[in-house]
Parts: sequence; C-alpha cells; structure tokens
Amino acid sequence: MDTLLARRRRSDAGAVTAETAVALPVLAVLAVALAWLVLLGVAQIRAQDAAREVARAVARGESVSVSSAAGQRVAGPGSTVSVSRSGDTVSVVVTVALRGPGRLLAGLGSVTVRAESVAAMEPVP
Repeated sequence: MDTLLARRRRSDAGAVTAETAVALPVLAVLAVALAWLVLLGVAQIRAQDAAREVARAVARGESVSVSSAAGQRVAGPGSTVSVSRSGDTVSVVVTVALRGPGRLLAGLGSVTVRAESVAAMEPVP
C-alpha cells in the first residue's frame, strides 16, 4: 500500500508545473488586454478634455489654429481637431486613432476615440 501511494505522488509531481505553464500565458494575455482597456479610457478622457478646452478657447475669441494646436497637445499624438461655428455656438470634435497593443492582440485592430464639445460664443467687448 505504501508503494502505491509513493508511485501516485511521483506521477502527480509534474502536474502543477504543466498547469502553471498553461495558465501563465493566459494571465499575461489577460493583463495586456486589461492594460489596453485602461489606455482606451485614458485616451477618451484626454480627447474629451481637449475638445472642451478648444471649445472654450474659441468661444472666448482665441484663434482656431492656436486653440486646435493646444487641443492636439492635450489629446496626444495622432489626434485630429475639427472646429465648426454655427451661429453663436462653437462645436469641436476631437478624434484619436489608437492601434492595438503589438502583435499579441493584433486582432483587436485600431480603435478611434471620439469626443465632442459645444460652447456658446462669448460677447465681444
């Protein structure tokens, strides 16, 4: 009976190593996917901040080119800022194209984050 128990212990010795070898890559992919989702959230917040700041600046009377350049700095690289005026309002749309994280999750492709803000033109003194 003791020899049977000893054999069973020896045969189960590599099971933990095999399970760990399978689980670690899955956990690594999960960690990268979660980091990618966090980066998407940060990009959305930055785009919204940029749209709001550009709309406020143009509504105060600053030039569109200076305000758009400031918005691109806030939104980050690869961003585009579109400003349009309609009557007494200013509408700003900021888009940021983000690529997936490396080859590991290439199937995710690229994602475009979009934010829009509208502000009323302030009266000129």
